[in-house]
Order: sequence, then C-alpha cells, then structure tokens
Amino acid sequence: MARFAFNPLQVEPRKVSIVQNPLTSFEDDVAATRRVLARQDGPAILVGHSYGGTAITEAGDAANVAGLVYVAAFAPEIGQSTLDQYAEVPPPPNFQPDVQPDDFAFLKTETFKAGFAGDTDNADAASLRDSQVPIAMKALEAKVTTAAWKTKPSWYVVATEDGAIAPELLRSTADRIGDTTEVKGSHVVFLTQPEAVADVIEQAAKGVVLGDAAVAPN
Repeated sequence: MARFAFNPLQVEPRKVSIVQNPLTSFEDDVAATRRVLARQDGPAILVGHSYGGTAITEAGDAANVAGLVYVAAFAPEIGQSTLDQYAEVPPPPNFQPDVQPDDFAFLKTETFKAGFAGDTDNADAASLRDSQVPIAMKALEAKVTTAAWKTKPSWYVVATEDGAIAPELLRSTADRIGDTTEVKGSHVVFLTQPEAVADVIEQAAKGVVLGDAAVAPN
C-alpha cells in the first residue's frame, strides 16, 4: 500500500491548507489558490511545487501572503510561461509528456518513475503514476502578469536529483529567489525528504513571523 505522509507542518497552532489545482487552465489554478488564501487566518506562506510555483508566482501578490517557498518549482519572470522556462534548459530525457487529442497531458507510463519519482519505492511510484491528474497544455503556455517573488520574501528548494526539471534550471531559477537550500531527492522531494522540505518552510514561517501556511503542491 502506498504511503503519502508528507505534511509534518500540520501542527497547532499553524493552519495548513492544500490547494487542489484543477489544472484546466492557469487562470483556474490561480483562482483556486486565491480561494484557499481567502480562508486563511492572518498572513500566509504560499508553497509551490513544480508548476505550482508558476501559480504562486501569480497568486502570491495577495495582501495576506507574507512569503513564498518554491520546492523544485518554476518561478517565471513577468511575461514568461512555464514552458518558456523549459526553453532555457530542456527537461531531462525521462520526463516525457503524453499529450492527448484534447491537449491535456499525462506523463508516459514507461518513464514515469525515472522522470518524476526516481527515489520512491515501486509502490509509491505506481500510485503517483496511476493517480495522475492531466494538465491542460494551455496552462503551461500561459504567461504570468506579476512575479510575487520580486516583492515578497522567498525561499527555494533545489532537488539535486530531479528528473523532471533539470537541476541546472532549478539552480538558475533559485538564483532569482535568493535563499536556497539543496536537498538530495527527485522531483517529489517533498514526499521522499519531507523533514528537509518542512524545515525550509519552517524557516520561512519564522522569517516572516506568522502562523499559517497555504500549500499549492502541483
């Protein structure tokens, strides 16, 4: 049975909310993040993983966002999209999208583990593979209109063995952010190294003196 216990942050008095991105469009995902933010009590830290980093880059300008944490994530410049960042450094060879006729993409079954979750066991990798939510390609093509990391305190986690976003791209993106922590792990470093990732989020929370966190993990 697969195990997904990656939330050591869920302790009192902190309130942790997880955004379920619909992945139907960039606008929908930003709206979903803002909807959860609106329910937070007081200032919040936004945490984004992978494409979720693009979502928090746009949504992070909300007044109650005190800081941002990027976990093996995209952090586009204003006028840049997720795919524009991939144009800087292409994804590793085992990261292979399987675009469907309706222009939504899964990751290919055959290379899923190597490209997405290389340091998980086979059971967890299979659960992640078989529970994929496809993403609209137009979401990856949408360009951000604001870059919250320019104005909000921000932290970045580089997954040194990422098979979905080249570590070279992670590091160059982290250079924009400033406060960087490297963690040995795959693209799902939040799952395989939860304490290390939680430590960075905890640092962010202490750095801006707050009690709530809202997480956009996709």
